[in-house]
Amino acid sequence: MVARLVIAAPSSGAGKTTVATGLMAAFAGRGLAVSPHKVGPDYIDPGYHALATGRPGRNLDAYMCGTGLIAPLFLHGARGCDLAVVEGVMGLYDGAADQGELASTAQVAKLLKAPVVLVVDASSQSRSVAALVHGFASWDPEVRIGGVILNKVATDRHEHLLREALGESGVPVLGVLRRAPAVSTPSRHLGLVPVAERQAAAVAAVAAQAEQVRQGCDLEALTALARSAPPLSAEPWVPGVGERLHAGGSGVPTLALAERMPTPRVAVAGGAAFTFSYAEHTELLRAAGAEVVTFDPLRDESLPEGTSGLVIGGGFPEMYGAELSANEPLRKAVAELAASGAPVAAECAGLLYLARSLDGRPMCGVLDADARMSERLTLGYRDAVAVSDSVLAPAGTRMRGHEFHRTVIEPGAGPLAAWGLRQPERRVEGFVQGGVHASYVHTHWAGSPEVAARFVEHCA
Repeated sequence: MVARLVIAAPSSGAGKTTVATGLMAAFAGRGLAVSPHKVGPDYIDPGYHALATGRPGRNLDAYMCGTGLIAPLFLHGARGCDLAVVEGVMGLYDGAADQGELASTAQVAKLLKAPVVLVVDASSQSRSVAALVHGFASWDPEVRIGGVILNKVATDRHEHLLREALGESGVPVLGVLRRAPAVSTPSRHLGLVPVAERQAAAVAAVAAQAEQVRQGCDLEALTALARSAPPLSAEPWVPGVGERLHAGGSGVPTLALAERMPTPRVAVAGGAAFTFSYAEHTELLRAAGAEVVTFDPLRDESLPEGTSGLVIGGGFPEMYGAELSANEPLRKAVAELAASGAPVAAECAGLLYLARSLDGRPMCGVLDADARMSERLTLGYRDAVAVSDSVLAPAGTRMRGHEFHRTVIEPGAGPLAAWGLRQPERRVEGFVQGGVHASYVHTHWAGSPEVAARFVEHCA
């Protein structure tokens, strides 16, 4: 039994992240162990959640991982916690394009049997707020909206009008928050600025969010609502258990194979330039028998000693192009590792780092391609099929992923492409080159755990 709340909104920009992060920090400040979660593929919000709770922020993505894994992944992250807060994505009923409710906050709330708290931007309305809340509460009878938090309320008079209107809706008001610049978090081309880049400023913003929530929300009522959630029948997800390798057709259970393999050391890029990662990836690598070591391409001039495999996830290399380029010793070390045939898995920012250049600055030169910033935002879920055999998957493997970038790389695919994408348009993209798999597509390995097992087997 895990007490839990889903924090949703009618649309993006209503203040979900501020309220969810503030609630997490406020509950943690009361001595509760709080488990933070985020619906969808977003990497940045979970960083603020982790700062608020002291626990890894985890994603619940029904498109990439499948609906059957939502409750198990939730229970895995919430193990040993008193209360869980799940921040939604976009509007409550918005999901994957042309896929109905799939990957929406509403679907995740139903899968978790969790009450929903609707955060409403009340800055430009009064009595109409009741019609809006009534519509959201009645749209899907399986979604239980247990209360509303009114955000960006201007004055006491404004609050009175809002409360009076909502008194007729049957949905209780669990919080009223005034406009407060101190709680805002700066944004740029891909959303909020990550915690790793703000440090002290991020700590101050989360503290301000917690204080705003403490002053404006009924924490006792919210706790009671969270505890009203019924038990879940699912079992917690366990990384590595029951997974089987595809490499070589061995069919040997991952853990049994791990006991016979030497321990490979997998270096994972981190630091301010590479902040996009899912906690489950590291857990799966370790479960498959790897030692995982983090390094910072902005600071470290060499790969960790004994590196036999490299994972470079997403982030903002375009913001740190000069620093990454200036670290020539590390760029050479990465190129040498790739040339040796060692497994290298690179997603999005990692793809750019492996390119010959980024915005005219030299990068690692592993790939015969050049990258640059673009005005066009590429965003959306992807249904992908592996085009070539690689250290991640045999050709023909189908996976689901997500693209989110404002850069382009030319050419977009190598002689051996990584993925064939089925939607929104058919195309091939990415590079498979020796032991390198580099692509714009982010994947969540919990949905295809054999990926981590295959990667570690190649490392060993």
